[in-house]
Amino acid sequence: MTGEELLQQALTTFRARRASYGNPDKYFHKLADRWTAVLGTEVTASQVAMCMIELKLLRLEEDPANCDSIVDIAGYAACLSEVIK
Repeated sequence: MTGEELLQQALTTFRARRASYGNPDKYFHKLADRWTAVLGTEVTASQVAMCMIELKLLRLEEDPANCDSIVDIAGYAACLSEVIK
């Protein structure tokens, strides 16, 4: 997969998730509230996005050629961008 193809796939996935789950900014803030309750310490929406990226990076350690994880990282980076704006 070329870099352009990867980014196009990430965009397609990003748009599909937005249609299914709504605006990433709202969704990641809601998820941060849930993680805050579970962990007993404040978690921000940007931390949620960064932790999801870390999860995908960990998976890439096991299988560096896993295109799905690479695409997901690009998608979570896009979510992070929306959360911090």
